[in-house]
Amino acid sequence: MTIVLWILAFITWGLFHVVTIEGGLEVAAAAESKTTELKTTAGDPESDGDRVSQTTLPHAASLSELKTLGAEKSAYLEPSHITVDQPRQRDAAIFDQKIKPILNQACTDCHGPYGAEANFDITAIDPDMVNGGDAEWWEEVLAALNNGEMPPPDELEMEDQDRATVVEWLSNEIHFASIARRARESNTSFRRLTKYEYNYALQDLLGQPWDFAKDLPPESVSEDGFQNSSDSLHLSVSQFETYRQLARRALDRVTVRGPRPDLVRWDHRMSDAAAIEERMYQAKIKRLEKRFADDAEKREKQISTSTRLYRNPGDRPYYLNVATGEKARAKWEYNGAQYAIEPVSPTETASQEAADVEPTYVAVLPAGKNSNMTIELGNQIPDEGLLRVRVRASRGPDQERIPSMQLVFGWRATNEGRADVRVSQQDTEVTAVAGSTETYEWLIPLGEIDPRNAERKTSTMGQYPSPSEYIRLVNSSVPKDRDQPADIVIESVEVVAPIFHEWPPKSHQQIFVGNQDNENLSREQEVAYAREILTSFMPRAWRSPVDSAAVEKKVALFEAVRDGCDDFQDAMLEVLATVLTSPKFLYVAPKPITSAEDFIDGEPVTKASSPNRRLADGDLATRLSLFLWCSVPDKRLVELAASGTLHQPEVLHAEVDRMLADPRHERFVQHFVGQWLGMRALSYLAVDKSFTTFDPSLKEAMQQEPSAFFAELLRTDASVLDIIHADYATVNERLAVHYGIAGVEGNQFQRVSLNDEASRGGVLTQAGLLAMNSDGEHSHPLKRGVWILNCLLNDPPPPPPAAVPEIDLADPEIAKLTLKQRIEDHRNQAACMSCHKKIDPWGIAFENYDAIGQWREEINGTPVDASSALYNDQVLDGIDGLKRYLLTSRQDQFVRAMVEKLAIFALGRPLAFSDNAAVDEVTRAVRQKGDGLKTLLHCLVTSELFLAP
Repeated sequence: MTIVLWILAFITWGLFHVVTIEGGLEVAAAAESKTTELKTTAGDPESDGDRVSQTTLPHAASLSELKTLGAEKSAYLEPSHITVDQPRQRDAAIFDQKIKPILNQACTDCHGPYGAEANFDITAIDPDMVNGGDAEWWEEVLAALNNGEMPPPDELEMEDQDRATVVEWLSNEIHFASIARRARESNTSFRRLTKYEYNYALQDLLGQPWDFAKDLPPESVSEDGFQNSSDSLHLSVSQFETYRQLARRALDRVTVRGPRPDLVRWDHRMSDAAAIEERMYQAKIKRLEKRFADDAEKREKQISTSTRLYRNPGDRPYYLNVATGEKARAKWEYNGAQYAIEPVSPTETASQEAADVEPTYVAVLPAGKNSNMTIELGNQIPDEGLLRVRVRASRGPDQERIPSMQLVFGWRATNEGRADVRVSQQDTEVTAVAGSTETYEWLIPLGEIDPRNAERKTSTMGQYPSPSEYIRLVNSSVPKDRDQPADIVIESVEVVAPIFHEWPPKSHQQIFVGNQDNENLSREQEVAYAREILTSFMPRAWRSPVDSAAVEKKVALFEAVRDGCDDFQDAMLEVLATVLTSPKFLYVAPKPITSAEDFIDGEPVTKASSPNRRLADGDLATRLSLFLWCSVPDKRLVELAASGTLHQPEVLHAEVDRMLADPRHERFVQHFVGQWLGMRALSYLAVDKSFTTFDPSLKEAMQQEPSAFFAELLRTDASVLDIIHADYATVNERLAVHYGIAGVEGNQFQRVSLNDEASRGGVLTQAGLLAMNSDGEHSHPLKRGVWILNCLLNDPPPPPPAAVPEIDLADPEIAKLTLKQRIEDHRNQAACMSCHKKIDPWGIAFENYDAIGQWREEINGTPVDASSALYNDQVLDGIDGLKRYLLTSRQDQFVRAMVEKLAIFALGRPLAFSDNAAVDEVTRAVRQKGDGLKTLLHCLVTSELFLAP
């Protein structure tokens, strides 16, 4: 909990002074204040409980200015006068003589032996935080005092000097107790790799960016919200067999046998596609002529309707005759494989030749729903290797907007059995102007496309069920007015598979070192080659040097299984699968360095201040790589660990910069942000159909925005306070339209400047986070309040008590109340009050945002009331008031919460009370260096917290 206290000493029309107390230090600061309003709320249905005063925040300063003003009042700006290596003996008399009388007077009426509200009796908890068992309770007491939560405003006030005395004592005692307990306790982060870490480790080890872990179940989430917690990452004996099967399957996929497979190529020009469509049209006309041969009037009417639909496609894709301007509708259907095209010989034509031929027809894909073109390739697409798709395309004539294009792979075997999978990682912008067609290319791993058509190897082309598969080119641009078209004009499409850049692939060569021909080896040669492979592979897989005895055990295993396998490669892969199933690969087991100094009379000794209680460099390399790459160390990290220099601050700083410059750091951004903000809930959100603007592309943009914003903070080393509010956003065109931001084009995320208003900017107002904390139809203040307390302030509310009464909407008196009034009515019930007093005001501040994060001024004709008072009578007047309060009075708490969240993710374990002092030191360093996000990572990685086992 944040060790900071703002005491409101004087409020008037002019200035008010805030006193910050931390470890005996008092810092006074002044800021502009708006008037304190006094009003009677009795009988007012919009009132918040029985409060009679509301304190508002200063509005003279802008939100960006408040970041600076609030930072100047930080309790962490002064140098630490309590270092991490100074444990001391506590003086029990101080508590008995100074602290206990204050607590007895101010707290025991509610939290004493005869009135233990919330099951908390302050007289029963042990003040000895080193040897007692109640240190965590004292942390809660300190937080309640710091935040003005206790004593409640309507109870007996605690004198300012008494509050300062208790806070100073608690701050010091917690700090010293944390140091003392860290010296004697072991907070283990022993755990297995998570599903995503396991997958990335195999990717980096085996040299292919494929999903090797898709068959593993999803990870559970710890109380802190993270998946990589040592509390839950264990492995049963039966699960080892699953991991062995996954390892063997991965090894089979990255290795090959025999000669390079022959290429299959499809060359599809839009002139050919238009000819197929014309043939379909003419066949339909003949059917109509035959069907209505005896009814000329009906025949002409039917033919006229079909021709009109064919020649006037509206806003759907069509083929355009370049010479005449005549249009023909572009469609596709699976019956009979009538649209399937045959492969051509790889030597018949070349893509360059196709580019030199003037097209007679082009395909035009306007922006809009279902704007795609299907190219059916039959049942000859290989299982593995790369599928290369080349599209010659441009923008439409006189078109300024740059459209975006996606690639989809799919099939339709029956009316019920079908699949469409987007296989392009990101959208491709078609920048070529009309008349200057360019080639756009995708390389898609065929083995990663899931699902494939199960009928392609059993059914015959043209039969039912259909064995055919196709690709689709999709115009994914945001549709706008007709005067702002985003058409894609396509001349031709070339598809080739399977592409291998070299044979055997590099992934095969990394395993079968030396690329020996292993088919004609003698048994003695096989054993020698197996030893060579294992000597190369095992240290990389186990992330540490491997002695010869361990290698020889695996060689003996090879000899034992060789006769039961088809050939050398089969036996070798079976042995390597056991290497990847070893706890040395699957588990993270940090351990301290050991030396003779670690033992006295043969007994191990550890001390917080001892350099010998440092993490071994090999384990430090693993911790660092799992933190920033979610994977195992690379060659550079392993070499630094082996040299014994990795723990040195200058080396660590250089490695952090190197690793953050590597694309693999995007894994950290994705997984930390997703887990920190609890974004899994957004994947399962079902939005009410009344929100007609909500579609899959908007939901996808919502899911990506928090990571894109966090990546921008990291790239620029921007202040973590920008998470609360920023005068910029990181959005794509789809989100910009949703937010009403003009001038953003394309599906790529980009930084966009905003004004300094509170309604947008930062994480709090991002649509995806607001949407996932709704019920898909209405805003949900309770969810939003719990979310901000959990994720941003690391101050989770207490769990709800048993038998919580629900809001009875069948009651006509309740049904006619506004949402805020219903919440207040519910909160006034005794069983609900203690929780909701802490939660509801935070969530009500978001009421100007609907269920999908759009701004609104009214609900069903009634103006939105987003104002509510916290437990300390602080009014949060909507999102502006919320941001102002956080930037004015909760900066230290927020920055410390960010340190805690990143530390939990980095260490792979929950933080303990004994980590308290170390977390404070990281927070102090971050605040003193300007709160930069990248700076925070540097401070954390070089801290005692990160370097200790």
